[in-house]
Amino acid sequence: MVEKKDMRRKLPVFFGLHAKLPRGLGIVLALLPFALLVIVYLTASDIRQKANPQDKLLPPVSKIAKALEKSAFTLDKRSGVILLWQDTASSLRRLGIGMMVSACLGFLMGLNMGLLPGIRGLSLSFVTFISNIPPLAILPILFISFGVGEVGKVMLIILGTFPLITRDIYLAAKRIPKENIVKALTLGASQFGVVYRVVFPQVIPRLIDTVRLSLGAAWLFLIASEAIASQDGLGYRIFLVRRYLSMDMIIVYVAWITFLAFLADLGLRKLVAVRYPWYSPRAEG
Repeated sequence: MVEKKDMRRKLPVFFGLHAKLPRGLGIVLALLPFALLVIVYLTASDIRQKANPQDKLLPPVSKIAKALEKSAFTLDKRSGVILLWQDTASSLRRLGIGMMVSACLGFLMGLNMGLLPGIRGLSLSFVTFISNIPPLAILPILFISFGVGEVGKVMLIILGTFPLITRDIYLAAKRIPKENIVKALTLGASQFGVVYRVVFPQVIPRLIDTVRLSLGAAWLFLIASEAIASQDGLGYRIFLVRRYLSMDMIIVYVAWITFLAFLADLGLRKLVAVRYPWYSPRAEG
């Protein structure tokens, strides 16, 4: 009875509203869902393989390893290149260009909308309207207008992420205390100087954070465009091998995309933490 009471007292320490997890327990809890997922997959795969050794839905680890070796370490007989790395380079190039253009345009538009009433009155309704258009719904229009090459795919990423970045930067700029702006003007700063020398540096970490949160949508638009019209890329390869029910190859590519997305997310979070230690997303809302 005493032990049960002690356990009940200890549980809130780790799972209560004000819990402070020990580092070791935190690592265990973080890894637990992944371990459970692996166990469930291996169990289900083993059951299906015993029932049907030719089953392709849940391939065993050995087949996944062979698919990884074939795609990442073996030259393709037709093209003479290593497919995974060629597809990765093509996809990252499209994603990088799209996000860079989207971030630049969204940052400038949102910054000026948040500080200049004239720009806000001119642009806010239009940006709100654009943000309500499903990007995938206009994919055929983009391919007709810009072709099925690189421009059409990049434009889909831009149109899919630009409104989100713009509106988020707009809200961040709008939250800048009026006192800061008044002080800068009182000290002799011009309106241009207030926007680009006072507020600009304060909103940069918010931009990085917004780009980080927009990467999930950007990957979705990239893979969708590559699946429909492309000759290379991660999305193209996934939908190509889908025709042959190559789940082993699909799992390799999906895991690789997830790993790349994780690295990008981690890198941007570390950049904000190191370069802008004063920034707190909670303070921005």
